[in-house]
Amino acid sequence: MRNTPRLVLGAALLAAPATAVIPTAASAAPAPTAPAPSVAASRALGAADAHAGDLKAASDQKFKVVGVAVDRDGTSHTRMVRTFRNLPVLGGDVVVHQSRSGAYEGTSVTLRSAPSPTAPKVTAAKAKKAAAAKHYKLRDDGMLVVEARTADHQPRLAWRFKTEGKKADGTPSRVFTSVDALTGRVLFREETIKTDAGDGKGLYSGTVPLQLTRSGSSYQMKDPTRGGTYTGDAQNQTDFCIFIFCLWRAPTNVFTSSTTHFGDGTNSNRASAGVDAQYGTDETWDFYKEVFNRTGIKGDGKGSSNRVHYDNKYANAFWDDSCFCMTYGDGDGQQLAPLTSLDVAAHEMTHGVTSATANLTYSGESGGLNEATSDIMAAAVEFYANNPNETGNYLVGERIVLPGFGKPALRFMDKPSRDGKSPDSWSADLKNLDVHYSSGVANHFYYLLSEGSGAKTINGVNYDSPTYDGKAVSGIGRDAATRIWYRALTTYMTSSTDYKAARTATLNAAKDLFGAGSTQYNAVAAAWTAVNVN
Repeated sequence: MRNTPRLVLGAALLAAPATAVIPTAASAAPAPTAPAPSVAASRALGAADAHAGDLKAASDQKFKVVGVAVDRDGTSHTRMVRTFRNLPVLGGDVVVHQSRSGAYEGTSVTLRSAPSPTAPKVTAAKAKKAAAAKHYKLRDDGMLVVEARTADHQPRLAWRFKTEGKKADGTPSRVFTSVDALTGRVLFREETIKTDAGDGKGLYSGTVPLQLTRSGSSYQMKDPTRGGTYTGDAQNQTDFCIFIFCLWRAPTNVFTSSTTHFGDGTNSNRASAGVDAQYGTDETWDFYKEVFNRTGIKGDGKGSSNRVHYDNKYANAFWDDSCFCMTYGDGDGQQLAPLTSLDVAAHEMTHGVTSATANLTYSGESGGLNEATSDIMAAAVEFYANNPNETGNYLVGERIVLPGFGKPALRFMDKPSRDGKSPDSWSADLKNLDVHYSSGVANHFYYLLSEGSGAKTINGVNYDSPTYDGKAVSGIGRDAATRIWYRALTTYMTSSTDYKAARTATLNAAKDLFGAGSTQYNAVAAAWTAVNVN
């Protein structure tokens, strides 16, 4: 297959095999010595006959030109679809490459073999049942096709049906399903509602993919594939609230762009912080979906929203249940930079998950567990995302601290006391601490359960985790530790769970997932003992 620039002059849909039309555009006319598109098309049809073997063609097949691209040097690339005994061959499309003079230069084709005559053994009615999907409506009675878009690219006779409905996040969905006409097995499902893909360059995340929403001639930083989650500019304004009543909320002006690209990785471009916030919610959404089959914060498929550039020199970020939104300040410029790093986004988003499940009271030991849950899942999301610009680690907020902060991170899960305020183990004084510091005991537990005690280096970061009694403990791996914590949170913890109850909750979770007396169960007990929770 040639890998040369193409000037596309025409195209047609496979689903509408009417007479082929090959439009031309004056601005894209080939050089005088190049063949006209109609000439290239005619030559390509002749080449299809002469090189039937290359095209996996047979006597019962017909080809139809749907587009011609002509390079400046006269090389042509003719795209064709095919039918077999008047049935469309899905995945049977080809591109024939020819020189300016019409010499055959090869074919781009994925079909592995020519279709062969078969008769359906499965009725359309039976195949229709196989194609049906929950919450989707079948829109036709099916048609026979040759399906060749499966992984092996082998042509098979199939019934094809159209179903329509909505995805869990509310996005419209139109799916075509091909069912093997010989076995009744579903061969292929094709979603035909496409979202607008773009990208952005954030302050921390680098260049990352984004799903966008088209609005007229522009694009919004709004993701229709993740519940409509969107990110906007608060324009350095603040909320005006009295107790729980807000008389005014800072705006969330959705970021828009005339192209599918947002941000340039600098503070001077206000969308750069928005890219990080949107990316953080995307990765957190995907983490909960893929690891725990949880679709959205509340598990209901609905998205949330982000506000960046909140207030002036606001050095914090927060989750607000009342607006189901996350808000990020720009930092004070001396100790903290904009707070839109991946782990901060995952931390804030997880407060929503906690609110929707155990609803841990935000004070005392339950408040420490609430904060720790956000730190724990933020670490898990960082490792899950596997972004080289925001490497997975057991530090909290390491990307947002500036030299003036005096420490390389906000919090340290392997040895929480490194921040100067968080305890490494439980004591009766814990209830008197701010929840951001009493969280240290649970953070330490999670690190020990994941990695074990002692000195080690992970992803280039050095750790040296102590234990309360000086006894070494072994980790069971981050994946198992995360699953245990999530199940404990969503199944056993309640609003007033304290550390002793958290030990019981995680032991119950380990028993459910791995069995009583399992290595994982025993490791949970040992890790809690190592932080003086018995």
